Amino acid sequence: MAMVELFSGLNISATGLRAQRVRQNVIASNIANVETTRTPDGGPYKRQHVVLEADPYEFDQFLVKEQNKIRGAKTQDGHIRIPQPQWPVSRENIGSGVKVLEISKDEGPNKLVYNPGHPDSDENGYVHMPNVNIVEEMVDMITATRAYEANTTAFNSTKAMLMKALDLAN
Repeated sequence: MAMVELFSGLNISATGLRAQRVRQNVIASNIANVETTRTPDGGPYKRQHVVLEADPYEFDQFLVKEQNKIRGAKTQDGHIRIPQPQWPVSRENIGSGVKVLEISKDEGPNKLVYNPGHPDSDENGYVHMPNVNIVEEMVDMITATRAYEANTTAFNSTKAMLMKALDLAN
């Protein structure tokens, strides 16, 4: 096993930590702008959300390494041939890191609040408020925080196992 492969679990958890940190920052921005009726783009603030995906680069690099190892497997003359696994391995069978694909705006309808004295009210006296639901944002913040904590626990567990392996090696 190559030294780099030992740290793949740490890398997977680290990518999860980065992704959840981005989610928390976007959610905090949504909460902070819950009453922003005027933005540089014009109109009220639009809720944002983070789109995550498996990091194909890390997965593809893993596949290339593994395929090259199997193809290069040789035995001495007269030995039984090493059975070859079925390639390509599907993405569902091997874990990889995660990355932020995009931060997109929620184009859902704005909330209308009747307030004729507000400087941003329309001709009918309604103010177009952001499409941010504070309860939904708090639930999202709790799930992002829990996912961050889970990645921290996985990172620390992997680190502890690696430290034990080093202790055993000495």
